[in-house]
Amino acid sequence: MPDGAAPVLDVRDLKTVFRTRGGEVHAVNSVSFDLRPGELLGVVGESGSGKSVTMMSLIGLLPSPPAEVRDGEVILQGRDILRASPEELRTIRGAKIGFIFQDPMTSLNPVFTVGNQIMEPLRVHLGMTKAQAEVRAAELLDLVGIPDAKRRLKDYPHQFSGGMRQRVMIAIALACDPAVLIADEPTTALDVTIQAQILELVKELRKKLGMAIVWITHDLGVIAGIADRVMVMYGGQVVEQATVKELFGNPRHPYTRALLKTVPSLSGGRASRLQVIEGQPPILTSDPTACPFRMRCAYAFDRCARENPRRRPVGPGHDVACHWDPEPAHA
Repeated sequence: MPDGAAPVLDVRDLKTVFRTRGGEVHAVNSVSFDLRPGELLGVVGESGSGKSVTMMSLIGLLPSPPAEVRDGEVILQGRDILRASPEELRTIRGAKIGFIFQDPMTSLNPVFTVGNQIMEPLRVHLGMTKAQAEVRAAELLDLVGIPDAKRRLKDYPHQFSGGMRQRVMIAIALACDPAVLIADEPTTALDVTIQAQILELVKELRKKLGMAIVWITHDLGVIAGIADRVMVMYGGQVVEQATVKELFGNPRHPYTRALLKTVPSLSGGRASRLQVIEGQPPILTSDPTACPFRMRCAYAFDRCARENPRRRPVGPGHDVACHWDPEPAHA
């Protein structure tokens, strides 16, 4: 990742709400982050923490209604894409931002060949002829490690294994050489062997293509192996952000520390008992005016119920949104 490079993506104070019969649900609350060329940003947190909704908000993938992106800026290569028209957004989604969804079983259209599904963005966004798109589609399948690529363009999704279908999804996302690739838990539905293969593939592709990647996951073990920086989300907001080494070595937010303790580990050759975070993530029916983690936090005190903490720096490239101020390194 180039030092001092301008961000390819800069998100500022993003807010997204869902209108429901029971009132508004504030799913994304003033989320800010940036992404630099060639960087891999890991986004972690429990289900319901706002990871996927944040990333889908960026590129207009949420159904409206009930979703509404209420405020913020999403600057992609110098332009605020939140102000783009629906037609412009469709072009941006295909040509500038690639998206890999969680479940390869349902993300591909079962009635079209994989070749047609890879060729479509090439023809729509790059203006290729059918013959040109077919050549490029075969190259993409070969790039993501599918043998006999030219022949397999004629196959349908059901003729591929789960791991191969996810490789096809990656090929589609890479088709137009996007500046940013967003991967939403792309290995969750796969067994551990195939998961390891997909992670190795992403590492190789990142090295070859140099694109910026946002990797959404609940698996901290995955993040430890592939990320440059980590963004921890809870209650629709960013509670901690740091380099991967700093976050694992010196977590400062009680939620981050609790998450790390839920990761299975071996200590002295014996498996330690898994820890859990008691309680459930909140459903926020209003803009949070208190710390959303306070009801589950062992360190909460009066101020936590009165004031939602703002992110503050606690070290180089390391910031945290918490009123509690522990000593660094495993306090």
